[in-house]
Amino acid sequence: MKNIQLLGLVLVVAGSFLPLVHVPVIGNWNYWNLDHSLAVICWILSAGALFGIANNKAKVSKIFGVLLVVLFIFTLIAVKLQASDYFSFMPFKSWQDKLAGIVKLKWGWILEFLGAFIIILVKNNKVKA
Repeated sequence: MKNIQLLGLVLVVAGSFLPLVHVPVIGNWNYWNLDHSLAVICWILSAGALFGIANNKAKVSKIFGVLLVVLFIFTLIAVKLQASDYFSFMPFKSWQDKLAGIVKLKWGWILEFLGAFIIILVKNNKVKA
């Protein structure tokens, strides 16, 4: 089942380069465009998951998979809060909410979460020699 976990890891890393957020006029942003430190944390956690997968350490790979999910949820919350804070100069709350709503999430998040859940949910079958 190592190969399936590696597929999940590839989905997480590839998803970090795909469009995650669409900002009008500016275009699509991936993890690196959102925040450099979040992108580096994502790749470090992916390297930790790779270590767990390569060394048949199921607990290590699952822990890093859970940490990746937590990072993705944190990033989604941060994007929504940043978008609403960015338009805080508007005089009415309804205008702030309307303008913050133009920042849309894109399809890259599907691959990010799918890859992390594959890392978490796949069971390692130990080969007895």
